[in-house]
Amino acid sequence: MINHTSIGAARWKKYKSNKMAVVGLLMFLLITLLCMFSRVLFQFDPNAIDLNATLLPPSATHWLGTDQIGRDMLARTFAAGRISLLVGVASVTLAVLIGATLGALSGYFGGWVDSLIMRLVDMVMTFPPIIVLMTLAAVMGSGTGKTVIVIGLLSWPLVCRLVRARILSLREMEFVAAAKTMGAGHAYIMCKHCLPNTIDVLVVFSSLGFVSAIMAEAGLSFLGLGVQFPDASWGSLISIAREASVLKQYPWIWLPSGIFIVVTALSANFIGDGLRQIFDSKTTKE
Repeated sequence: MINHTSIGAARWKKYKSNKMAVVGLLMFLLITLLCMFSRVLFQFDPNAIDLNATLLPPSATHWLGTDQIGRDMLARTFAAGRISLLVGVASVTLAVLIGATLGALSGYFGGWVDSLIMRLVDMVMTFPPIIVLMTLAAVMGSGTGKTVIVIGLLSWPLVCRLVRARILSLREMEFVAAAKTMGAGHAYIMCKHCLPNTIDVLVVFSSLGFVSAIMAEAGLSFLGLGVQFPDASWGSLISIAREASVLKQYPWIWLPSGIFIVVTALSANFIGDGLRQIFDSKTTKE
């Protein structure tokens, strides 16, 4: 019987050997906790307007200053981070659900099913991503939920191809043939034997796709097609810097969000490198 505890311990040991992956994990957890519990940790409401405290520079009272209508930028930055992280996780989840399902069907059944799905993948991947993002956002409208759908609908083809490639090799394995001989149905074989063996592909894609989703959301919000008032995301806070006066005179309004996007993206990339290392059979051999 496979000892899953020992396998998990070995993989965690391998992950810990990558110092940058550990640093990335700690930084990502810290940012996530600050964003999730910002309402408890900080005294100011991120949407509270105080016209007597507009455009104040960082101080002991307002650590990151205030914006044009007196909102505390520290509380607002972490509240915006909560939206950005939510968009990243939700859109990647949607992309994985769509891509893994279609990839499994394509790789397992082959034939006309494979051809149909692959032609759909080719069609989606043919269009320039930014043009598709802007078009979908303009058609569907703006908002957090719609932004998640737009990014998810654009991100699934890559995971579909990755899962399909894995399933193509798995369906020829002896354990799949044995399951068919014992009368197992197609759905059971895919869910029980095939998809569980694609977890490594899905985990690594999710960590890297999360970064792409964060960047895509920031780009859409910067163009005014993403998260809308009264909600805010890191991208929408950066979009304030389109005004030259804000860009030059009030860096505390937009700079922290830009820093958090960079740090979060780097952390997720480091985590992805660590996960890829522990799942890669060439590097996990003792």
